[in-house]
Amino acid sequence: MFADLLATNPVIELAPMAGITNRAFRRVCREASTAIRTSHGQTDTQGTIYVAEMTTSQALLLRHPETIDLVTFDEDEEIRSAQLYGVDPKIVGDAVRMLVDEDMADHVDLNFGCPVPKVTRKGGGSALPWKRDLFSSIVNAAVAGAQGKVPVTIKMRIGIDDDHITYLDAGKIAAEAGVTWVALHGRTAAQYYGGQANWDAIARLVEHIPDTPVLGNGDIWIANDAKQMIAHTGARGVVIGRGCLGRPWLFGQIRAAFAGEQIPSEPNAGFIVDFMRRHAQLLAEMNGDEFRGCQEMRKHMAWYLKGIVAGSETRGALSLLSSLSQLDELLSTIDRDQLLSDEIAKSPRGRTTPDRRVTLPQGWLLSQSMSVEEQETVREAELSVSGG
Repeated sequence: MFADLLATNPVIELAPMAGITNRAFRRVCREASTAIRTSHGQTDTQGTIYVAEMTTSQALLLRHPETIDLVTFDEDEEIRSAQLYGVDPKIVGDAVRMLVDEDMADHVDLNFGCPVPKVTRKGGGSALPWKRDLFSSIVNAAVAGAQGKVPVTIKMRIGIDDDHITYLDAGKIAAEAGVTWVALHGRTAAQYYGGQANWDAIARLVEHIPDTPVLGNGDIWIANDAKQMIAHTGARGVVIGRGCLGRPWLFGQIRAAFAGEQIPSEPNAGFIVDFMRRHAQLLAEMNGDEFRGCQEMRKHMAWYLKGIVAGSETRGALSLLSSLSQLDELLSTIDRDQLLSDEIAKSPRGRTTPDRRVTLPQGWLLSQSMSVEEQETVREAELSVSGG
C-alpha cells in the first residue's frame, strides 16, 4: 500500500495533533474532503494518511484505557496510522511490536518533533535527536519491532534552535535504520509555531538522504502551498497540521491539485456549518456523552468560523456550547450563502507562538551522547508524559 502511495501522487499526511486528531476529527477530514471533491464533479481517491494523536509508548504497554482509545480506529479507516512517543529504546520497540502483533495499526510514526516544555524538559520530542546515540537506538528498536510488517516513519524538526541543528544527522541515521520516510517540520523547537517555515532545509534533507523519501511540513495553508512546497523542495509528500483546523476539506483540495485537476473553490457557509454540526455529533458519539463532546467542540469553533459573519453573541454562545440542540439553534442564525474568501483561507490559524527558549534537562547541550544521569532523566520521562 505504501509503495503504491510513494510511486504515484505525492503523499498527503495529517499531522498528529494532541487533542485534535481523534477518530471524530479524522472522519470529518475524510468526509469533508470527499464532499468538496464530489461537489465539483471529481471522483474522490483515497490514500491520504490521517495519523492519530501522539501515544505514549509506556502507557500503551500498560494498556491504559485512555491510551488504547488513542490507537482505536474506525472500521473504514483505510490506513490505521498510530504515532508513538518514547525515550527508552526497549519500551518503544516493545510498543511497536505490540501494535504489529495485535494488528492494531498499519503504520507507526515516531514523534521527534513535539516542542512543548513537558516533553522537551525530559529530553523527549524535538530535544531528543540532539542525542544521536539515543535517537539511533530508538529508531532502530522501532524498525526491529515492526518486523518488516508495517512501515515505520519519523517526524522531526530542524533542531533545537539555530545553534543546535540536528535534522541532517538525524535524517541520515533514520534512513540507515530503514524507515519508510522522514517528515521534516521546517522549524526549530525554539520557533515553536511562530515565524516562517524553512523550506530550504527540507530541500537540503531531500538531497542528503536521496534514497529515503522526505515529506515536508510547515506553512501549508491552501492547496497551492502544497504544490509550491513540492516544487521548491523535491519532497515526496506533505504533512498538514494547523492548515486543516476549521478546514477539514483541505485534503480534498490538495488531492485535486496533485492529480492535476481543478482545485475545488472554498465552500460556502452552509457547507461549513453542516460539517461543524457533523463534527460535534461525532465527538458526542466518540465520548458517549453529548455534553463532553460539545465541550471538546468548543476549541474548534473559532477555526471553523474564521472569515464567516456570525455575530459576537453567536460566537460567544458557541464558545460555551453544551448541547447539540443549542448548536442547531445557533448555527441556524448564520447566513448559509456566505462565501469564504481565498485570503481568509490562506491565513495562518492555530498556535502562532513566537520564538522562545527550549526547556531542556540540565546540561543536555554539553554533549551529543547520553550520560548516565541523562539516561535516568529520560527513563523518568516515560512515566511523566501523558498518553495524549
